[in-house]
Amino acid sequence: MRGHRITVEPDPRLIEVVVDGVTIASSTRTVALHETGLPVRHYFDPADVRTDLLTPTPTQTACPFKGEASYWSLRVGDVVVADAAWSYEHPIDGMEAIGTRLCFFAERATHVIDGEVQGPPETQWSPTART
Repeated sequence: MRGHRITVEPDPRLIEVVVDGVTIASSTRTVALHETGLPVRHYFDPADVRTDLLTPTPTQTACPFKGEASYWSLRVGDVVVADAAWSYEHPIDGMEAIGTRLCFFAERATHVIDGEVQGPPETQWSPTART
């Protein structure tokens, strides 16, 4: 796609993902993916994620710029966030830095960067988005 650009870089800031007051992921070693027209996405090493709160779902998507993604739902107590996280287990060439890492929708889970709560972006994946 003409004009489409992706850059991937390490992000040393403390990035946290919180749902219903529970920290789901916390790391100073995420990989930040910047993609044209989308909010920055932080990819976490699974060792920095409460994977015990994730359940695989049958959802899969394909991106021509990253590859095929698998999804997980998140459960914190009675709160369930469907397809809250995704991963590219076998990304396309050039996207190896995000391979096997987990990324959480900032539209569906609170992201905190260096102690500062980030407002949720408005995208096609926002809970209020109309399809």
